[in-house]
Amino acid sequence: MLKSRGEMYHNPVLLKESVDGLAIKENGVYVDVTFGGGGHSKEILKRLGEKGKLFAFDQDEDAQSNRLDDERFVLIGENFRYITQFLKFYGIRKVDGILADFGVSSHQFDEAVRGFSTRFDAELDMRMSKRNSLSANEVINRYSYDDLRKVFFVYGDLRNANAIANTIISAREINPIRTTEELKEVLKKFLPEHKKHKILAQIYQAIRIEVNQEIAVIKEFLEQVPELLKKGGRLSVISYHSLEDRLVKRFIRSGQFEGEPEKDFYGNIDVPLKKAGQLIVPSKEEIAINSRARSAKLRIAKRI
Repeated sequence: MLKSRGEMYHNPVLLKESVDGLAIKENGVYVDVTFGGGGHSKEILKRLGEKGKLFAFDQDEDAQSNRLDDERFVLIGENFRYITQFLKFYGIRKVDGILADFGVSSHQFDEAVRGFSTRFDAELDMRMSKRNSLSANEVINRYSYDDLRKVFFVYGDLRNANAIANTIISAREINPIRTTEELKEVLKKFLPEHKKHKILAQIYQAIRIEVNQEIAVIKEFLEQVPELLKKGGRLSVISYHSLEDRLVKRFIRSGQFEGEPEKDFYGNIDVPLKKAGQLIVPSKEEIAINSRARSAKLRIAKRI
């Protein structure tokens, strides 16, 4: 069976489980903040009635070609950190459910020129949107030692982040590092053959997160969710690495990202969201079909 363009662009992870988590009302208003190939959006639309409405966000210009021909659907070509602002533009102040899939799309990995994949040689880019000014080139060639070390340690979980940062700075003083292959060559002493792909994936992940300010975006997004959701509304979030998942878990549990929440006289915590069900991970069958689903974690919350 031939795949649709959307399926070729991105194979949605935890499709049924994440949309089930929204507990969709036939005539409700929903938001898919990470449209990509449209897989999750299509499933939401299948469950909506004629008066239902779905808004989707995607800052990647390439995703616009996957726009769905459905009068109930609106695709907004912006970063979902601006969710409240753009929903207000369409007269929407409250919604019944929000779905987010924080993974990088298959299309972005497979398009060599984007620089996301360890498989191809490309210019150091890694921007989710070409409108963003910060690129991987600037991170690698302009960041200070302290900033580089922080990027690799915090976002890549690389214990030798200091040595990696030093090596990059020494190399770029001789010649700028312009491509992914040049970066690999500079860092080859950190890439033993038996761990090469794993370490490269960590390095690329760290750079990509910094370029796209992914952690800041997730925080800004989550902070807007309680005000956007109607009472009883649902949040369904798929994350792929511990940093993302920790933010989601803490925000659902305590309404904040760090520290302990304030309690009232009786020891109760006033939080806007409540966990709905347990953590969900992909089945062995899904992982066998789509290896990129391996690290996915789905958390669902309900507006109190």
